Amino acid sequence: MFDNYLVRADSLKNQTRNGEVVGFSIAVRNANYRGVYLSLHNGYYIEVDGVEYPVCQQTFEINGAPPRDFGETRLAVHEHWDYDDEAILHISSPGGLTPGVHTLRFQQSVLASYGYMPTDEEWVKNPPKPGTGAGSDKTPHIVTYLLELNERGEH
Repeated sequence: MFDNYLVRADSLKNQTRNGEVVGFSIAVRNANYRGVYLSLHNGYYIEVDGVEYPVCQQTFEINGAPPRDFGETRLAVHEHWDYDDEAILHISSPGGLTPGVHTLRFQQSVLASYGYMPTDEEWVKNPPKPGTGAGSDKTPHIVTYLLELNERGEH
């Protein structure tokens, strides 16, 4: 339902540290209109130009806190991500992306924050892999975006 609004179109940027390109980032929004607690957020299925970037290469920046991996956000049981708040998803990839237009395939994995599903207890212990559709709450399908690399600076 909210798939068209999950990634800000002008947000794809390479990330530099000490003058070296260490990866790239995109601005993302939450698909759940109620928002979610960060502990329910499992990461993303991210594929750019046919290359998949697993959750272990992702960090997540929200609520003024520095980027955290999804093991850290699983512990943020009292921290909320409101629907209208933009977050920055950082992807570690030495060299980053080349200038130009890139095809991004994307799926957010956030466990449902209400109701009972038979999988709830298992998914809290062992979060499903993003991209499988399991645990994707309001984003059951992988969505494709065409994004142009923005070289005007970092987020």
